[in-house]
Amino acid sequence: MNLEFEIKNDKLIATIIGELDHHSSDEIRNRIDDRIDRGGYKKVILDFSNVTFMDSSGIGVIIGRYKKLKLLNSNLCIANVNKSIKKVFELSGIFKIIEVYSSLKEAVESL
Repeated sequence: MNLEFEIKNDKLIATIIGELDHHSSDEIRNRIDDRIDRGGYKKVILDFSNVTFMDSSGIGVIIGRYKKLKLLNSNLCIANVNKSIKKVFELSGIFKIIEVYSSLKEAVESL
């Protein structure tokens, strides 16, 4: 698991690389929270283009970041979800509360 950050148009883009599971969820949660807190970002995009596997711990990371940002009157969205991860999102109901975009470009323009 790796995590890369980029800033585009005042939006924090967090690109998750590898597996988002119970082994990596704490580190990903802490690193994203730290970056949000230090930078004061109001718009965060989670880029899933390089996520190879995700379990319920990953859902917890996403929902937790969504709730944290909502309390700060900020927004979170997700971009570049592959078919296997999309199935996990559908089963969890994430699509009902978090906006998902097919590309990073679309997410940056829309958020």
